Amino acid sequence: MVLALVLPLVVIEGWGQAMAGLPPMPTVEAIPLDLGRVLGAIFGVAIIAGLMGLVQMISAREADRRLVQTGYSPRTLLATRLATLAGVTIVVAGVNFGVLWLTVEPEAPLLVFAFLALAGVVYAFLGALVGAVLPRLFEGSLVVVFLAMMDAFLSGDSPLAADVPDFVQYFPLYHPKELLQSAVFDGTFAAGDLAFVGGYVLVLLVLVTAVFGATMRTSGGWSA
Repeated sequence: MVLALVLPLVVIEGWGQAMAGLPPMPTVEAIPLDLGRVLGAIFGVAIIAGLMGLVQMISAREADRRLVQTGYSPRTLLATRLATLAGVTIVVAGVNFGVLWLTVEPEAPLLVFAFLALAGVVYAFLGALVGAVLPRLFEGSLVVVFLAMMDAFLSGDSPLAADVPDFVQYFPLYHPKELLQSAVFDGTFAAGDLAFVGGYVLVLLVLVTAVFGATMRTSGGWSA
């Protein structure tokens, strides 16, 4: 919770000031300072949501098998895990949205909040998948932070990332960034970007559900 409240202040302004010192970007109409703050906001949401997903998966490995054995329904546990991820993501998105609103006046505030939350959901699920592959808090946290940082940078409009290959558009934050940027500066969004993110979320949801289920199935309780 401390990270969720303090990190957005540091990241949003830090990314903004960093981009303000970069050369002009001819393909981007937004002010570099404001653009950096937008990228900082989406990074802040991604990193906290991703860490929460990681913690949830590690916790599931430690606790859910025992809970199933004591009679809890695996489906109830799964719903609780997913609801916790959604709730924390909404809170984190709200904090980042509030900080961003203090520094950048968004054209469509509701869309901005929604797209920040959507980016958070993507990384909450990714964090859970990292926790399934690397069930150690320290090492898993490093991986989540590194992924979020590189994703936000390469998916952004930094001049230093201008020559990245086309496959970058398949990165988790690329289309959420496009949605957020359009909502902040134009008050619009592209249906194609939204559809892509929606598909991304559905695929990740299926994978996360399967992984959570596997942690419970080892106890023989998934059919409960």
